[in-house]
Amino acid sequence: MPQCEMCGAESSSLTTTKVEGAELELCDECSDFGTEVRTESSSSSSTKYSTSSSSSSASSGGSSSSSGGSSSGGSRRRRDMFDDMEELATDYDDRIRAAREERGLSQEDLAKELNEKASLIRKLERGDILPSDEVQKKLERKLDISLSEGAGDEDAEWSGGSSTTTTLGDVVKRKD
Repeated sequence: MPQCEMCGAESSSLTTTKVEGAELELCDECSDFGTEVRTESSSSSSTKYSTSSSSSSASSGGSSSSSGGSSSGGSRRRRDMFDDMEELATDYDDRIRAAREERGLSQEDLAKELNEKASLIRKLERGDILPSDEVQKKLERKLDISLSEGAGDEDAEWSGGSSTTTTLGDVVKRKD
């Protein structure tokens, strides 16, 4: 008997449900956490994003209108909560360590000033864990650094010349 991919309960009938962007086979109780995906549309949606979509739209006249809708849908993605979030820099651990050492602070001293545990500072500097939003703000204020992606690499992007299109968002710096 198949098992629910969320709770593990055995169920005779599972429903394909989209939860947080992932399609899962769920029991009736867990399927309330997402939106049901119809099996016919899931097979057509897989061809919607495939590279051979132009050949499938040429084979039948009805699917050309749906592929036209998918092209406008592909260019205009629905906004979600992650669009407003800044990405953490991949070298956040090195930035924290360098700024702490530059100020002559030990990990314990920095932890006391931030009202955090020294073990947290050690784990952050090793890159074992990611800082919470609150700890990230404390570190940025105390050490006068930015842990957001691109904060230290902006000059490298401009000199690379890989992108020829520049928008206002690339140039303007926000005052927070």
